[in-house]
This record gives sequence, C-alpha cells and structure tokens, in this order.
Amino acid sequence: MRHRFSLALMALAGFTAPLAAQEDPAPSENAIVVTAQRSGAPMWTIDTPTGTIILVGEIRAIPKTTPWQPDRLKDATGQAQRVILGARPKISPGDILRLMFSGSKFTKLPGKTVASEYLDSTKWARLSALGGAHKEDYARQSFLMTAFEMLRKELRFNRDTVDDASDVVRKAADKAKVPTTHAATLRGEDILDNLADAPPTAHIACLTAAMDALEAGPDIIEMRGADWRRYDIPAVMTNPLEQALGQCWPWADETLGSELRTIWVDNITAAQGQPGVTLAVVPLRVLAETDGVLDRLSAQGLDISGPAWK
Repeated sequence: MRHRFSLALMALAGFTAPLAAQEDPAPSENAIVVTAQRSGAPMWTIDTPTGTIILVGEIRAIPKTTPWQPDRLKDATGQAQRVILGARPKISPGDILRLMFSGSKFTKLPGKTVASEYLDSTKWARLSALGGAHKEDYARQSFLMTAFEMLRKELRFNRDTVDDASDVVRKAADKAKVPTTHAATLRGEDILDNLADAPPTAHIACLTAAMDALEAGPDIIEMRGADWRRYDIPAVMTNPLEQALGQCWPWADETLGSELRTIWVDNITAAQGQPGVTLAVVPLRVLAETDGVLDRLSAQGLDISGPAWK
C-alpha cells in the first residue's frame, strides 16, 4: 500500500559572477545561445524586439548513456536574465491526508469491479499475460497505477539516469541567483479532484500505451535518449516510451492537459516583451506534439529557429 501511495504522489507531479565588468564583459545574447546549444539538448530560439527566448525541449529520465553536456547548459543558465520552469503542484498537508485516507480511490478500480469489465478481450488478454509474466495481479488495480508500475517497476525507465534539464537549470539558476518562475502553480486539491473524477475508461489509452512500451522492451529507453540527443524529434515523439508518458495523466487529460499547454503558450508569449535572454525548460511532448506549443507559436508568425519537430 505504501508503494501505491508513492506512485500516486509521483502522479502529482527546478555562480554568482564576480563584479569585474571590465575584465569579464557580459556575454552577448548570441554567446548565451551558442553555449546552451553546445549542451546537446534540443532547443529552439525565438528572437524578439528586446531579446531572445531559448526553449529547451526536455525529456524525463535521461539515460546515463546519453552523451549530452549539462555543464554547458548550466553555464548558459548562469548568464541568462530569467528562467521559466514547468508547472509545479502545491500540495498541502490536507492533500496528503486525503490521499492517505482515500488512497484506494486512486489506486483501485471502483467498488468491486475488475479490469475485464472495462477492457475488450484483446486488451484484457494482454494485461493478464503481462501480469503473469511479472508476477503481478492487475485485476483490481487502477489502470493509471498499473501503467506507472509497468513503466517504472517493470520497464525500469527511470533507473540509471542523469539529472533532467529542469534539475540542471534550477540548480544553476539558484546558484547564480537568476530570477526563476514556474509556468504555473497548481493546487493539490484541484489535481486530486481532477484525478478522482476521471472514470477508469479515461486511463485505458494510458494502459494500452504502457503495455506497448513494456512489450517493446528496454531498448526503447536508450533509443529515446539517443534520438533526443541527435535532435530527431519525430523519432522521440513516436518512441513507445514517450508515447506512453504522453498518453497518461495529466498530459492526456482533456482539462488539465489543455490547461498545461495553454499555460506554456501564455508564458512564452509574455516573455516576448522581456529584455535579454529568457531560458525556458519545456516538456518536449508539449513543445513538439501536433497543435503543441511550437505549432501555436509558429501560427502567431514567430520566426522559430531549431530542429524540425514534425
């Protein structure tokens, strides 16, 4: 039960330069962009009348085998004028208590129902076979928790990883005292309500994608990291692991997922009026999906430089 509470919490889920201006002149916007690009993370730049916006396309759980250079992203962050990181949940003690005392509502299927009542015969057969292979009983567990267990526990996609771009930028911005904001702060109560109100059928697509990823095997983990590093964005987006993460709550939720995307477009639009360099770390799936952030910004007529995203 404690393990399942942990998975539920996972679902709810950023140097001070010496004052020697004559010897160390402030870097130009172009120099900051070049430094950031040398990190190897895929990114896009938008030139504005007063500055430059750098959008770093983030994937979570980068394998240690992925040859990127986070120190260069740290250097670029320390030279930026501001940083924008992803939305964060504001979880109160009351939210934790609610999760503890009604945890089964989030980890189990409603009432005494079982998975076979919601799945067609083909999906139920696949789920049963995977449960047997991994010695797990998925019959009563919520589809979202089952999907998370498949990806984290069975596929082990989050093992042997390095810091994500958000972690790198957050630590560097804190050290350099670069002003940092989050795209939004979401109330834990609203997040829990959204999750609690979703019927089991809302998570079937997530479960199906997680089964696809698990059946594809662990090679997809390193493949996703390698494609990210060589800027093959369409390949990352069609990777079974990325597909599974994007099909699951909260990104696939019609209300919350749409809100998260709109929040990013609003933040980047607002940054266009800011002087100097704004460095934003944005989930790649939100940037590069069809009608995602890059598509919406491009529709505004902005000149976006960077790798092809479709």
